[in-house]
Amino acid sequence: MNFRVSFNTKWSDFDPNRHMRHTAYNDYAAEVRVRYFRDQNFSIEKFTAHNIGPILFTEETSFRKEIHLGETITVDFKLSGLSANNERWKITHCVFNENGKLSATVKVYGAWLDLTSRKLAIPPKEAQHLFEIAEKSDDFEEIIFSKK
Repeated sequence: MNFRVSFNTKWSDFDPNRHMRHTAYNDYAAEVRVRYFRDQNFSIEKFTAHNIGPILFTEETSFRKEIHLGETITVDFKLSGLSANNERWKITHCVFNENGKLSATVKVYGAWLDLTSRKLAIPPKEAQHLFEIAEKSDDFEEIIFSKK
């Protein structure tokens, strides 16, 4: 499933160089992840009900083209890695400018956190479907890790 969201940029997204500030790209990527989960019938309220939340280990942003004030941008969601038990995941977001040119890539590596124990958690059965229909990136990989 192809998942993309378009946004109208706003004044607070920009820096003194008159282009989109570096952290705004990450903010839009985070918004796309939340909307993706909501559209898969797992809203923030369901995260709360199951006492879990998504956390990030790493977030890497590569910049390609400037985005200027007033542009409408589009941000996509692609699954680039998943562990066998769905505990850990990698997501890649491509950010496109108003002309459809790639402006940045945001790659995140994350997992689910049990909000009581503050330890990583396997998502509940109600959330196991979250990545089933996600479009996979060309560099998709199975995440293999060992618990110590």
